[in-house]
Amino acid sequence: MRKYTPKDNVQRQAPFSDRFFVSPSVPRLDINSDEIFSKDYESFCKSFKVEDAYIEHTHLVLNVDKNDIVEIMKFLSEELEYDMLMEMSAIDYLAAKDGYELFYEMLSLSKHKRLRIKCFLNKNDTVESVTSVFDSANWSEREMYDMLGVKVLNHPNMKRIIMPDDWYDHPLRKTYPLQGDEAASWYEVDKIFGKEARDVIGPEQRDPAAIDRYDTERFARLGHEVPFQTDITEFEPETPISYQEEDSSKIMKTLKPEESVVLKRRR
Repeated sequence: MRKYTPKDNVQRQAPFSDRFFVSPSVPRLDINSDEIFSKDYESFCKSFKVEDAYIEHTHLVLNVDKNDIVEIMKFLSEELEYDMLMEMSAIDYLAAKDGYELFYEMLSLSKHKRLRIKCFLNKNDTVESVTSVFDSANWSEREMYDMLGVKVLNHPNMKRIIMPDDWYDHPLRKTYPLQGDEAASWYEVDKIFGKEARDVIGPEQRDPAAIDRYDTERFARLGHEVPFQTDITEFEPETPISYQEEDSSKIMKTLKPEESVVLKRRR
């Protein structure tokens, strides 16, 4: 497989941008504004170092050291009653900070509160798996590795979960082309038919919005239906519009388009 060449600008240009739009800033509240969060934060600080802390969108957000992540998960579960790991993933800051921001979204059923743990991970560093505390982290950590390339240690089955095992690079990195790279366009052709079939089949169309009506499985067009594998490279023959098959059930009345009525409003 060809070596993937980084393309730093492949996701930078948006198809449309409003030059008058100003992204609203999310207010960060003081922890003391919430009694429950204030007590949780005070208890948390007795055991772990906190780099930054605030309330955002009704969540208590704590920035911590990634080396303490397993002990932090145990503490939140056993001591502070945050008994569910709702979600976890990473955000690509490779271009700006040469690393990732990991987040762990926690829920306390007894307190009806949500807490978010955040930590920074350098590009080539690893983070410990928290599956020993929360089983729900299993697939999330695999997806984080598969999509972003975050390396997780001591995971029970650290392998790709969505992409094939031999896929090159990680599709949710901001340097990864939105429609895949050259290797991606030939992956299924090479796997199924072999590289010798490239000239016959051609590269895979990876644009989800593209519709080619001359493809092998064509889309039916009303009034231009033709049998399967009919050559339509020059033109498509017109066919009479029929709403029912000729040999349809005898108990069904044949629909005649000239007898149909379009209602201007509901009865």
